[in-house]
Amino acid sequence: MTTIRPARPDDLEALYEIALKTGDAGKDASSLYADPKLLGHIYAAPYLIHEPQACFVAEDEEGVVGYIVGARNTQAFAELLEAEWWRKLRRQYVDPSDLDCNTWTPDQLLSFLIHHPFKTPQRIVDTYPSHLHINLLPRAQGQGLGAELMDRFLMTMDAAGSRGVHLGVHPENDRALRFYENYGFREVKEKKHQNERHTIWFRLAL
Repeated sequence: MTTIRPARPDDLEALYEIALKTGDAGKDASSLYADPKLLGHIYAAPYLIHEPQACFVAEDEEGVVGYIVGARNTQAFAELLEAEWWRKLRRQYVDPSDLDCNTWTPDQLLSFLIHHPFKTPQRIVDTYPSHLHINLLPRAQGQGLGAELMDRFLMTMDAAGSRGVHLGVHPENDRALRFYENYGFREVKEKKHQNERHTIWFRLAL
């Protein structure tokens, strides 16, 4: 039996593992990265550490099989991470900006994001101020757990006074695209900026 519960500090390593095992457009990214922590540093760990009230996990008899993490106020969270999270990581990872970006390894690409965090377009944040990341291991998919995690997260955001949520999806992550559309998210239908060509934005009003 799988249950949904609030995330705990001792779930941190599981979040790192799941971020890696789902980090290649929903597939296992273990073979892509020399540093297995990089994806979790960006997309999972800072949420559990700095906004734990917005983090939930799915757990079965073998352990944590999925998570949803996010932030109620995307702009405030970005400012918090700049002060409390990225600065520490920048001492561990070299900024590859001086190198030809066409030669970057996957590790260097994520190292670049640590030094230059991506900013959600203002036009999205203004109307849908909250954001989320959700991932499930393959053995937990197709059981309705994604919807249960989403329900729990959105109820938390609504109770906290959020007007809406947004998220970004890699265009090749077909399973995720179908999930969000079926749940009720809608694509932000606007001309994409150059730096958004690898992201499809979705939004949902609360």
